[in-house]
Amino acid sequence: MSKKIPQPQSGILDIEPYRAGRSAAPSGGRVFKLSSNETPLGPSPKAREAFLAAVDSLELYPEGSAATLRMAIGNRYGLNVERIVCGAGSDELLHLLAQAYLGEGDEAIATEHGFLVYPIVTAAAGAKLVSVKETGLRADVDAILAGVTARTKIIFLANPNNPTGSYLPVDEVKRLHAGLRSDILLVIDAAYSEYVSANDYECGIELVATNENVVMTRTFSKIYGLAALRLGWMYAPAHIVDVINRIRGPFNVSVPAMEAGIASIGDVEFMERARVHNEAGLSWLTEQIRAIGLEVAPSVANFLLIRFPDEAGRTAADADAFLMSRGLILRQVASYGLPDCLRLTVGSSEANGLVVAALKEFMDAKS
Repeated sequence: MSKKIPQPQSGILDIEPYRAGRSAAPSGGRVFKLSSNETPLGPSPKAREAFLAAVDSLELYPEGSAATLRMAIGNRYGLNVERIVCGAGSDELLHLLAQAYLGEGDEAIATEHGFLVYPIVTAAAGAKLVSVKETGLRADVDAILAGVTARTKIIFLANPNNPTGSYLPVDEVKRLHAGLRSDILLVIDAAYSEYVSANDYECGIELVATNENVVMTRTFSKIYGLAALRLGWMYAPAHIVDVINRIRGPFNVSVPAMEAGIASIGDVEFMERARVHNEAGLSWLTEQIRAIGLEVAPSVANFLLIRFPDEAGRTAADADAFLMSRGLILRQVASYGLPDCLRLTVGSSEANGLVVAALKEFMDAKS
């Protein structure tokens, strides 16, 4: 007779694990990782110094509320520090929000090409994720509102969205919020907001400040270059902050991460350098790749979605294998419902040039 073993909660084994962008290629030579939307400039030198200085106190527990980091964030954006919660990346905060506000029989809504963490945190809480259609690779407010039922408890909105690079203007986000019941939580995931220069974009601070059912999450992993340290934060109404602080780990942010975060958010000049580099690279890559004959979705983030033809030898899978053989690692996005696309992170000038040259070689070889 077989031994019984501990069993997870119902639905856990149905969750598809999140798979990060690849970091190795079989080229045998130099590798350019352009699969995870990491900044090619790395972190601020001031963040490096702050991280190294923290090594002298590794035997001490962190201050449990990340008070100094919250103060730095509050000062940078003019926010009430009591309404900020920090976490081990914004992913942890998304998990905590789902744990606190979803349960068995509840529903959350996300768009069809939304961030893959949303279905994971929803299922882990015992709830069901309702995926709604996008229009032109952009969140559709009317489709989201049509998906709302009596069971809906959370709307996850990535703005800008990964992997499409699209965004909703502030007026559309406000229209979405206005159409929701007051007991539905609107979670605005603004991980890429620092890259956006569009005049009609707002990261979510205004809606959080004026409503009781909106949360904005942010990260230090992208433009600040601290992905390895796992550092994120959220801005929320006081009653939601109270709930999340009751269930988060008491020391969920490490001292080195806090110190590097404080230094990063204070180095506005370095962040602007990263933004300008990205804007130039994004524009150049878009122009060059379209000139090759490939479709590129408009993007306001630090990555591009490239669509490949449905032709033998020219598919996204074919292109991925070709690029990998040259040490160029892009992100497959079939798991996002986009099997004919690859996502390309804006890299260094050298990496960007190599990708364009390789894509041209790939397309020319198949013509």
